[in-house]
Amino acid sequence: MGFLLGLDTAPMEARSVAELPAGEGWQFEPKWDGFRCLAFKCGVEVELRAKSGKPLGRYFPEIVAAVSSAPVEDCVLDGELTIALDGALSFNALQDRLHPAESRIRKLAAATPAQLILFDCLATAREGMILARPFAERRAVLEALFPGLGGPFRLTPFTTALAAAQSWLDSSGGDVDGVVAKRTDAAYQPGERAMLKVKRLRTADCVVGGYRYGVGSNLVGSLLLGLYNAAGQLDHVGFTSSLSVGEKHGLTKKLEALRGGSGFTGEAPGGPSRWSDGRSADWERVRPELVVEVRYDHVTGHKFRHGTRLVRWRPDKRPDQCTLEQLCRDGRGDR
Repeated sequence: MGFLLGLDTAPMEARSVAELPAGEGWQFEPKWDGFRCLAFKCGVEVELRAKSGKPLGRYFPEIVAAVSSAPVEDCVLDGELTIALDGALSFNALQDRLHPAESRIRKLAAATPAQLILFDCLATAREGMILARPFAERRAVLEALFPGLGGPFRLTPFTTALAAAQSWLDSSGGDVDGVVAKRTDAAYQPGERAMLKVKRLRTADCVVGGYRYGVGSNLVGSLLLGLYNAAGQLDHVGFTSSLSVGEKHGLTKKLEALRGGSGFTGEAPGGPSRWSDGRSADWERVRPELVVEVRYDHVTGHKFRHGTRLVRWRPDKRPDQCTLEQLCRDGRGDR
């Protein structure tokens, strides 16, 4: 006997929309700030797979052990791996687990154990493969499979009331990354964007502390953004690359004229990030004179989680008015 589904099964995904859908037949769930994970159980054997298909088990041995010893039949579960620090979910703590040293992982697993937030069931030994059954039925199977839960397991809450879902969305920014909308009558579609997700977008005024040239180009490719910390130092908080072709020539000249300044006096940019797609690690520092308003969706560790979108330039605002308090004032976005 093997796993009920192939380990190459891709999780069903969601496409971004501007607002929550109205009407009957929708179920809304928090969009958790973690790692998406499919958990495969066959007897005591367990495999955890990321959205990319890569194995996650070695990085979360405590979850593997918990699923293996759980008094549930063979199954395939869909959920989110999370780690809570000081009562709030920490994406940085999750990233710390992706470490090459097993001893380091074991130490972190003991000190900051992960939790698996469950929200769907794809198969069980008793029911067989249930991907084609309506989501409402799959949710019922999941609830029956884990009637008591506890330990590292948690069943995600849900609502069918649009007003309640909107309240979740309005208060998102800490543990909750947004809201996911699912059709209660829909089948599970591996790899397809068959759900909807809505994130609350915010804006911040940032100082341009540096820039990178585009790959193989002598024109600016991205702006490096900074905010002043409580000590008056300019910390690097992210980037924006949403620059139109038409503005790059003039902007490059303006930035090159500002080159050689102090740039980031606090936390400085490192090498290419996980968003960089091969961009050069080299960057040019500039005098912190330019202010730009950017739109962002989430903050982790005083940094924008993803690339931001340029909204407008702010010549009316002084650079020293651009502080980290902008990211700390909304929910728990200061983690």
